[in-house]
Amino acid sequence: MSIKHLTLMWVLAPFLVLPYESTEAKTVPLDSIVAVVDEDVILKSELDSRVIQIKQGVEENQLPPDDLLVKQVLERLIVESLELQTATRAGIRISDQELNEAMITIAAQNRMNLDQFRDALAADGIPYSDMRNQVKREIQISRVQRGIMNNRIQISEQELDHFLQSELGEMITSDEYHLLHILMAVEENAESALISQIRAKAETLLQELRAGADFKRAAIANSAGQNALQGGDLGWRKAVQLPSIFADKTQKMAVGEVAGPIKSASGFHIIKLVEKRGAQAEGQVAQTRSRHILIKPSEIRSEEESRELAQKLLDEIGAGADFEKLAELHSEDPSSALSGGDLDWNQAGTFLPEFEEVMSSLEIDAISEVFKTVNGYHIVEVTGRRIEDFSEEFRRNQAANYLRSRKFEEELETWLREIREEAFVDIRI
Repeated sequence: MSIKHLTLMWVLAPFLVLPYESTEAKTVPLDSIVAVVDEDVILKSELDSRVIQIKQGVEENQLPPDDLLVKQVLERLIVESLELQTATRAGIRISDQELNEAMITIAAQNRMNLDQFRDALAADGIPYSDMRNQVKREIQISRVQRGIMNNRIQISEQELDHFLQSELGEMITSDEYHLLHILMAVEENAESALISQIRAKAETLLQELRAGADFKRAAIANSAGQNALQGGDLGWRKAVQLPSIFADKTQKMAVGEVAGPIKSASGFHIIKLVEKRGAQAEGQVAQTRSRHILIKPSEIRSEEESRELAQKLLDEIGAGADFEKLAELHSEDPSSALSGGDLDWNQAGTFLPEFEEVMSSLEIDAISEVFKTVNGYHIVEVTGRRIEDFSEEFRRNQAANYLRSRKFEEELETWLREIREEAFVDIRI
């Protein structure tokens, strides 16, 4: 497949993707300046290259006359120059590592590894270095846009409240459910004996599914639903997009739960909740409260001496010594020692993996054996576990992000118009 026809709209969206333009064009003899833009210049070769790229990507009958197209393209280049100059003044730098990761992602989006992508570019006459520079420009422009818009777009609490109370707000912030579905069909005029027989079959199947039978295989073998051949998979849907007969039930189900049989005019339904996401699903955060004692090896205390000291303190705790007092006296974690080793409430991912592995294995009030991390030797006690409800905060963040995205394009156009009007631009064609 020709790279010229591969999209650059990779997973980097929100990055602005610009048409490819080779820096080789700038080495063409007798190149000239077509515009001065503040501290930058636009060369005729850049303009010609961009015009050619646009003509290659658009049907000829959809293009404006050449003179108008050139003006439009030059204006686009002027605005891009201003954005890049803003990025430079703001200190936006793209590291080689970031750029390498971006190129790997682009290659993967085009179903290639990096070497294959480089070869494909070369086959189309596109230098790999030019593509890297183009992607670098895109990332810089995207970041400066996001940074400027974050400062310009403000969402008031009142605006947020009004949106959340609207029908659209409720739909945007409602949870989504991934369901599997089986329909045991009943004909419209079926006799009661047949209906009872189908119900009994549905009940038997339900028990098999709850006992661990493969739902998708059962759907393929038994369901009369439209998604039967896909294993009854209904995909992700919000509650308002679900059939009303089991929408309410779905919202009360736990992930992995199988429910039914649910009677409708079509027959008997069995559903399984595979996953759910949204404020209620992701706003419920499991937290653990713990305290610990940390003993660090040092120049005056060896690894073995540090481990022995930690073991001695654990033995004292086992003999009835107060954990909190020992932490205050001996722990070398400055952030927790003065509070008796208390680490407060935290959710998964806060601490080192090896620390969390030990902590998660403990019952409440249980104390670990001495174990080691890169920080030293630890003794940890779990003092509590809870599920903290952040669903309302999550919902408000969802709504705020939606409102910002809705305002982004409009505010971006306003900002671009402002910097264009304020810039010194000398057009020389």
